[in-house]
Amino acid sequence: MLKPAPAALTVGSGSYLPSDVHFLLRPVEIGLTDVLEKERLIQTRQKHYSEMISQENAPSSTHMALFERAMSQNAVRMAQDVQALALALDGQYRGQSLALVSFVRAGLPLGVLLRRALVDLRHDVHHYGISIVRDRGIDMVALESVIAEHGAENIVFVDGWTGKGAISHEIKRCLAGDKRFPEEPRLVVLADPCGRAWLAASADDWIIPSGILGATVSGLVSRSIWPANGGLHGCVIYDHLRPHDVTRSFIERIEKSRASVEVSPAVPWSAQQAAALQRSAMAVVDSLAMQFDVCNLNRIKPGIAEATRAVLRRVPDQVLVRDRVDADVQLLMHLTERAGIEVREVGDALGPYRAITIIRSVN
Repeated sequence: MLKPAPAALTVGSGSYLPSDVHFLLRPVEIGLTDVLEKERLIQTRQKHYSEMISQENAPSSTHMALFERAMSQNAVRMAQDVQALALALDGQYRGQSLALVSFVRAGLPLGVLLRRALVDLRHDVHHYGISIVRDRGIDMVALESVIAEHGAENIVFVDGWTGKGAISHEIKRCLAGDKRFPEEPRLVVLADPCGRAWLAASADDWIIPSGILGATVSGLVSRSIWPANGGLHGCVIYDHLRPHDVTRSFIERIEKSRASVEVSPAVPWSAQQAAALQRSAMAVVDSLAMQFDVCNLNRIKPGIAEATRAVLRRVPDQVLVRDRVDADVQLLMHLTERAGIEVREVGDALGPYRAITIIRSVN
């Protein structure tokens, strides 16, 4: 059994309020890797993506203007979806303590908002941010700490959205055979176009405002970093981005909207619904892999949030959108124009997705 992580070794709550979340991540120092070099090392399998980190710059004024547009369009929707998810969890865990375990970074804003909504519903709720790394797994030192404190039966995993379902697969792989957890991991997300979450507010691919920023809406923490010598996974605190931090103001703005919403509880997918969503999503991914001669499906980043992050953090070959004038893909259009990346409008060929980025092969 792994030993729990001492709280004193962690980065605390980043720029969130201490009551909102505790990061089970340790602070690390790591040199920066150029984006193109990082891509080369990833694709030649010389290094895993979680062993490197690139510079994260402050969002431009245009980027922030598009973030504000996303807030105008969808802050109320996000508030409604948070409340619907909280009501569903309230029905599942009535009278019990809850431990929300959000995956850094995309799960953090939703986890914070869910904690507040569940507190309003008179639940005893604790919220942690931990690392999960594709192909390598969950930070089990961090997870065992939460289990030791709250019990596995009270843990709910939180992420922002699903793309292809890689994180759901990673949770299942890591917890396979662990009788403390159900066979179907309790993963909660806002948007689940590929039908892989235990509970989702919808299957829509929509522009989640927190999904188009990085550290500045996620407590100023970096993407998680794999520990070279074991123990807790790590992260960097981006102090240089502090003047641009909207972490707390974002939460308060969604909370203000949530105060006046009236919604019904979210309902888990039926087996038939989940299967249909999974087939639709994978048909698109497999078709694109064949069309663009992509052998490694990790190079295909489906969904608005994943497509946008890939343009910001990776080396894209091209971007596919359902509709160029779709209000939800305008940040993506801005970023691709600035970077000189080809954008193709392909209509219904994207299935449940409104945008997909294909990473360039640099082998």
